[in-house]
Amino acid sequence: MSPTPSVTRIMTQVLWALLPGIAAHVWLFGPALLFSLVLCASFGLLFEAALLKARHYPLRPFLGDGTTLVTAALLALTLPTLLPWWLYAVGMLFATVVGKHLYGGLGQNTFNPAMLGFAVLIVSFPAQINVWPAPAALAAYSPSLGDAYDMIFAGARLPIDAFSAATPLDSLKTHLRAGHEASSLMAAQSIPTLQARDLVALLYLLGGLYLLARRIITWHIPVAFLGGIALTSGVLYGLDPAHQAGPFFHLLAGGTLLGAFFIATDPVSAANTPVGKLLYAGLAGLITVLIRSFGSFPDGVAFAILLMNSAAPLIDAYTQPKVFGHRRRHLPGDKP
Repeated sequence: MSPTPSVTRIMTQVLWALLPGIAAHVWLFGPALLFSLVLCASFGLLFEAALLKARHYPLRPFLGDGTTLVTAALLALTLPTLLPWWLYAVGMLFATVVGKHLYGGLGQNTFNPAMLGFAVLIVSFPAQINVWPAPAALAAYSPSLGDAYDMIFAGARLPIDAFSAATPLDSLKTHLRAGHEASSLMAAQSIPTLQARDLVALLYLLGGLYLLARRIITWHIPVAFLGGIALTSGVLYGLDPAHQAGPFFHLLAGGTLLGAFFIATDPVSAANTPVGKLLYAGLAGLITVLIRSFGSFPDGVAFAILLMNSAAPLIDAYTQPKVFGHRRRHLPGDKP
């Protein structure tokens, strides 16, 4: 089955909505992200074409529907820049082959393909995935496009400490494990670093509002996801303010806003009933904060969304709205 024109239109709108955040990232953190985007898109289209050919599907409609480009963009935006080229290939291989075609292709995947690729990489190569760029204004050395090319393709080794920096979530984990209080880290954080990452996050929020205005997504998942994060982090902060960050920190840190509007809202892998969307996203927000606060990984957005992807069909089954004049379908556990 070939994709409908509406799929292409929706994917185009999503890519437009991502552009402000991408532009801010390139401006603030250097041009290396451009290589990440091009590599993920190139490998994604290559693997997509190979799978379509193997399954005897026509190439043109599927390669041009925009779904592979959106997956590639989301994976590139969740990974650090300046990774070796083959890591982007591995991520897109799992995203395309396992996350999408293993389940039957377009519209049939259980898990968000980009988050599946990210999860495989962060579990398999944690050291490489934790090297994040510092804002160009603060880095002792900001790699140019030529430097980025040499590092990604030729394995050149520049002084990592000169242009890398821990994310706020990484800093919080390290600070707490050293026995310090969270409040002291918040007071000592570099204001320009926070402003740079916050600006990118807020532009993803702007892109998400654009998708809402164009009715590409509905309000249920973003509001429930952000509400779950705010409520859970607020409760934990109220119980232990010395060792927990507050809601404002969690809402702007990591991939919260990108996840709320662009990843958790994937119509294929998310819940689709109105009540189901609220339950799905609210629990994803709760799990995100629990992983951030008590798990081994600094950010939990990807794992929380993947966990709730697996629960989405069951949530939809139990939250179907009542249709008057029809007998309700029996579900497992119902009494005869």
